[in-house]
Amino acid sequence: MLPYTSLLAERLSSHADPAVAAPMAAYMRDQFPFLGLKNPERVALTRAFLAEHGLPAGEAELLQVAEELWSLPQREFQYTAMLLLEKRLKHAQPERMPLLERLITTKSWWDTVDILAGKLAGSLFARYPDLVDEYISKWTASDDMWLNRSALLFQLHYKERTDRELLFALVRRYAGHEDFFIRKAIGWALREYSKTDAASVTRLVEETLLSPLSAREALKWLRGQDAIDD
Repeated sequence: MLPYTSLLAERLSSHADPAVAAPMAAYMRDQFPFLGLKNPERVALTRAFLAEHGLPAGEAELLQVAEELWSLPQREFQYTAMLLLEKRLKHAQPERMPLLERLITTKSWWDTVDILAGKLAGSLFARYPDLVDEYISKWTASDDMWLNRSALLFQLHYKERTDRELLFALVRRYAGHEDFFIRKAIGWALREYSKTDAASVTRLVEETLLSPLSAREALKWLRGQDAIDD
């Protein structure tokens, strides 16, 4: 493990609080152990560490630190890995994608996958569209549900830049999927896009046999707008 990773891990671990860790783990259905650092405290500690040590020197070292943090058991280390990757988001290169893919499929749960897909991978795909052809077809063909969810969510913040045909094709592909996280992702992706193209989303929901959860989530913002307009 790099000295940088060890120092950062020690800094966070020194503020562990078992009394806080137990309910945090319970909230995540005991999928992972926690140090017991709530988000504001963890972010503050990380920022203080960065003020002293800076970011890892270069992209290669940053990716190694992120992967080493990911390998540690407590969930806060995965959150911190993503925070470090976000710090150099605008300078990320396509070579980052294999790592992001591994992180999506390792210690997977919605709290990490949604940031990895919607922010970290989504930003790279926007800047390097050729990556979409390379990765999204692979993700949709995968048996890994979290890769499927990531394919649905990577355009979450694209607004008018959304590839509507791709999004709608993915929605139709997964419309009959039984997993809660896929059904929720369909609704979430459509709800966000409805803020840009309400008519297309409404028409898709009317014409596609979606689960009640997906349809309800997809139209939630539009129905709220209707209530405001009335």
